[in-house]
Formats: sequence, C-alpha cells, structure tokens
Amino acid sequence: MTEAHVGQPFVSAEIATQPDCWRRAAELAGRSAAATPRTGERVAVVGCGTSWFVAQCYAALREAAGQGETDAFAASEFPRQRSYDRVVAITRSGTTTEVLELLRALRGGPRTVALTGDGTSPVMELADEVVLLDFADERSVVQTRFATSTLALLRASLGESVERAAADAERALTEPLDGLVAAEQFTFLGRGWTCGLAQEAALKMREAAGAWTEAYPAMEYRHGPISVTGPNRVAWMFGEPPTGLPAEVAATGGHLRATSADPMADLVVAQRLAVAIAHRRGLDPDNPRHLTRSVVLDQV
Repeated sequence: MTEAHVGQPFVSAEIATQPDCWRRAAELAGRSAAATPRTGERVAVVGCGTSWFVAQCYAALREAAGQGETDAFAASEFPRQRSYDRVVAITRSGTTTEVLELLRALRGGPRTVALTGDGTSPVMELADEVVLLDFADERSVVQTRFATSTLALLRASLGESVERAAADAERALTEPLDGLVAAEQFTFLGRGWTCGLAQEAALKMREAAGAWTEAYPAMEYRHGPISVTGPNRVAWMFGEPPTGLPAEVAATGGHLRATSADPMADLVVAQRLAVAIAHRRGLDPDNPRHLTRSVVLDQV
C-alpha cells in the first residue's frame, strides 16, 4: 500500500488507496462466503464508532435485499436478551474492549464472525470465524479505507458489484474542494443504507477537522434540523434527495450537495474535505484530539 511521504498525512495516502482496496474486498467476499451471513439468518452487526456506522449501512442493505432480519448495534448496547443466528463484529484493530467483551459473552451462543484489519489481535481467538482485511489496515487514527473496504466486502457478499463505486471513487479523488473548504457548517443526510454514511461523514469531519457537523435521515432533517442551514452552510445528501428538499434548502440560503455518484464514493469526497479543513485550521488529521487508534478500557 502507498505510504505517506514527507508533509502528507497517512490518512491522505490511505484515502487514495480506496478504489483498489474495494476491488480486493470484493474478491475476498467470494473467498469468505462461508463466514458471511446466509439468506434467512437473523443477524446482528456490531461495532464501535465508525464500525457501528458501517454496521448500520450493511443492516439496511441486507434487509432491503431480502436476505433476512438484520439489526445494527453499538457493541456496548447489544441486547443480550435477543436471539440471533449470527453476530458480525466489525473491529479494525481487533482490540476494542466492548467488542471483545461481547464476543466473550456470546461464546456457546450464536455463530460469531469478526471483520478485522489485524491478524495478530485478540479478536482472532474470540470469534468463531474471522475475515481478515489486512490490506485495508491503517496507520492513521482516523478510519477511512478499512471502513469502506469492509462495507465493499459486505455489499459484494449481498451480490452487489462494487466496480461502479470504485470507478466513482477514482473520480472522487480528484474532485475540486474549493467551494466546500470555507463552509461554516455541514449537515449530512441519508436515506436507507446511506443514513450510516451520513453519520460516518459527520464523524470524519469532527474527528479530523473539529468541524461543526450534524447528520440525520433526510426526511427527519425537515423536522427541525433544517433550521441550522443558511448562507455558507452545506446540506450534503448521500444519494438522491427526497422530492422538495432542494427547494427547501435553497430557501434557507444554504447549499445542497447531491451527486449521482455511488454514495460510498461520495464519502471519499467528505474524507478528503475533512483532511483539507484540518490543514486549513493547522490540525493534524492523523492524530485527532483526545482520540487513540483503538479504545481499550481499563478493566474493573
């Protein structure tokens, strides 16, 4: 994988590798079919932070594809009183405390599968099955390519082709950001599976750039949050906007961004924007304030 050169943060180099990573993830999906959920299984998908938002995307996609009931939870909020056929845990580092504790608690219960970027981590021994995406692991604290590569693998496991997304992402890597970098505020919007992408985009901007961002389902945005939008503020829609929304945003004086690109590729633009705003503010996007690469909690 491309490494960061002098003056370039690791996250920028990692963002740039995403189209190739997604293609590799799609190939891996074919070789890992035994580990991913089967049609008709009742499935829970868990993660923390970015991984939770990926879980939300996959849960919505799997149900929409008619593959079976699928829930997404923050690992710390998993409802242990519920019954599932399979639990999928997403953890880049394989060391996140809440994920490991949940996998220990589920031993002897539903089949567990871990999607991770580190083949030497504790999760390798705790999950019944592991899908290793070590080619998408990262040096930056801020997650980009591991999250999207995991989602690419999960989309491919549902029978989707990710080639269009990868091609759109290649174009997203060179899209000009001039009209966005100076914006005061961003509200990210989604529908269905892209609600998770909206949450992830907002998180990236907060983590890397300390930016003022919010995220909502697009229809819920009209029920109050639209009041934050105005001149020099952006409403960013992942996917096609609901009827009437463009006019409503225009009436606020704000700017609506909505493209025909695959929504996962549009997330690449948001990732790049977060890095650009961080640079503008003199921040290090590889090492956000108060964050570490993995949250490992002290054991009581």
